[in-house]
Amino acid sequence: MRVLRVSHSAVVTAWRGREDALRARGLTVRTLSARTWAEGGRDVDLAPRPGEDVVGVRTTGRHPNVFLYDPRPIWRALREDWDVLDLHEEPAALATAEVLLLRALRRSRVPYVLYSAQNIAKRYPVPFRWWERRALRGAGAVSVCNAEAADVLRAKGLTAPAHVVGLGVEAAEAAGSADAVTTPGARDEGAPTDAGVVGAAAPARTGYVGRLLHPHKGLDVLLDAAEADPRITVAIAGAGPHEAALRARAATPALAGRVTFHGHLAGADLDAFYRGLDVLAVPSVPTPGWLEQFGRVAVEAMAAGVPVVASDSGALRDVVGGAGTLVPPGDAAALAAALVAVVDEPGRAARMRAAGAERAAEYTWPAIAERYEAMYREVVAGAGRAEIGGSPRDRRFHAPISSGGTDLGERDGDAGDPEVVVVAYGAAELLARALAPVAGALPVTVVDNSGDPAVRRVAEDAGARYLDPGANLGFAAAVNLGVRSARPGADVLLLNPDARVDLAGVRALHRALRADPGVAAVGPAQVDDDGAPARVRWPFPTPAAAWRQAAGLGVRDTGDGFVIGSVLLLRAEALTAVGGFDERFFLYSEETDWQRRAHDAGWRSGVVEDVLAGHVGGGTSTDPTRRETHFHASQERYFRTHHGAAGWASARAAVALGAVPRALLPGDRGSAARLRLRLYLRGPLRAEAALGDPRAPRPAPLPPVPPAPAPARGAGADPTPETADREAAA
Repeated sequence: MRVLRVSHSAVVTAWRGREDALRARGLTVRTLSARTWAEGGRDVDLAPRPGEDVVGVRTTGRHPNVFLYDPRPIWRALREDWDVLDLHEEPAALATAEVLLLRALRRSRVPYVLYSAQNIAKRYPVPFRWWERRALRGAGAVSVCNAEAADVLRAKGLTAPAHVVGLGVEAAEAAGSADAVTTPGARDEGAPTDAGVVGAAAPARTGYVGRLLHPHKGLDVLLDAAEADPRITVAIAGAGPHEAALRARAATPALAGRVTFHGHLAGADLDAFYRGLDVLAVPSVPTPGWLEQFGRVAVEAMAAGVPVVASDSGALRDVVGGAGTLVPPGDAAALAAALVAVVDEPGRAARMRAAGAERAAEYTWPAIAERYEAMYREVVAGAGRAEIGGSPRDRRFHAPISSGGTDLGERDGDAGDPEVVVVAYGAAELLARALAPVAGALPVTVVDNSGDPAVRRVAEDAGARYLDPGANLGFAAAVNLGVRSARPGADVLLLNPDARVDLAGVRALHRALRADPGVAAVGPAQVDDDGAPARVRWPFPTPAAAWRQAAGLGVRDTGDGFVIGSVLLLRAEALTAVGGFDERFFLYSEETDWQRRAHDAGWRSGVVEDVLAGHVGGGTSTDPTRRETHFHASQERYFRTHHGAAGWASARAAVALGAVPRALLPGDRGSAARLRLRLYLRGPLRAEAALGDPRAPRPAPLPPVPPAPAPARGAGADPTPETADREAAA
């Protein structure tokens, strides 16, 4: 495979480890990089190693989103035959638009992948948002270094797979730091060792590595922590505009002699710096326009055997959580306590070193390269299918899926049973009925958005894993929480508390899913409590379909679309490729959105007609007005995501106009139409916002009150509707 990479940040020699590891895997990789770029607070010149296929390109501009390459080297490179163009720039960057324009002018059809670290939903000015949207529309895939960046891009129209792939470190760093990992307190030659000093008298040699920026890098918080505890000494490696202010503060009596500045360090000098530390601090502070996007220095420190204490901010939770200590951003007292705990608590530093080394192994360049190669091959395979007319996204799924004929031992992927995820909100009796056929036979997770003790008892009696998130997260976020708790590589069955399917049916669904590698999700046929068949598959919502419904022409069965989520089995590989459910959807349409994203990435959904499930439908919901508001707000989110503002405006007009004559009807149909008309005239999302934030954390339970006579209480308001109440999107 031949890969052309364009990346201004590849100017840093150590950051080209990805390319080295890809070449070690047999790929041919050429890198076009900036000749000079500001990294770590100083200008870095490209220094190609002997035999390395990297080309320095002049650049104009210094902002990562607002610079241009000299087009001539890129024009010449695009003349050659490549399998993948890896454009390692943000989708909204001016350089991205330039490279894609050159690709178009060259009439090159090489598929391209993009990169993003932006984990804040920023609305860029025109024309940046125009070419961002165009770049996302044509991408074969996007690599992101944090999960939030994937969510941001999907909200902006990305339909291709988003692969969460971190930034890498040299494997040699971890291997070379074995002494540091096994010998707490390893120091550079000449540094005091404080042998035998532990407990309250032990110093906490704390390091910081990175740009010296204010306020988001949190250096003032780190110095506040050092002021709060005289045992903390701070060594700062880096450069930047905040350095003069930091030096002035370090010279004050409260910090005199306890803060040192080492300038920008790299290579062996940086390794030696890490080895002289007890702990590394990453005290990042979120700002309205910035969140920590990865935290490479945390990985470098863990690879070098240094415990890490970091802010619980942005991507640091994923990178450091479980392997280091997280503290609230901006909390100097908590930071100081965590730093000294590393040396105060017996065995703590050793445990953190061991956990950190294990986490850092996930970010070695060979591990990162393996994920990149998998992404490249997926993109190339998809492009090849599209060219010969055989792409799954070009096929129409007309026939029902059969559940027979495939032994689970022969299928691809993990050989175990699927895991069951149930999102509950009260209705313990229905939950018990749903769990009865699968309890004890399959691994089950119940995510309880209500915190209802009766739900907990039902889950525990069934042997299920019980998760209480402390708030009503909504269906999408609760599903994601349940999926994250499942074993890696497992297919996941979403089961509503008001639905019921037997164990044989689940296993038949699983056989059907695994019989066709192009299928992302399958569901069973369904009947209601009276035994009447219910429609399970629906076409994806479109403005044209909204006008058909407004005219009373119904919804055509196109043979392609989505399967409702009351009983829905999701393929593990599709979850990895497409990502989780979009958590902007509180209730309804989240399974529609996920299957649409999967469809656009080349997957299909289907119904296994010879498996039958029962579904009460609305069985756990008590407030129809609130339920309708959430349903139509989710419809607006869906249309805005997949059809843009113009598509939503068209669909909104169709629904509103269609509701006018129906509003004159008597009875429930007229009432429903009048409610729908009010919602669409106001705007469903606005109406939903007026309901208040349903995701607010629940108050802590009150302490028990001694028995005493009390006046009778009247009936209270209905609770927030149970978020697992799934119905077809009509």
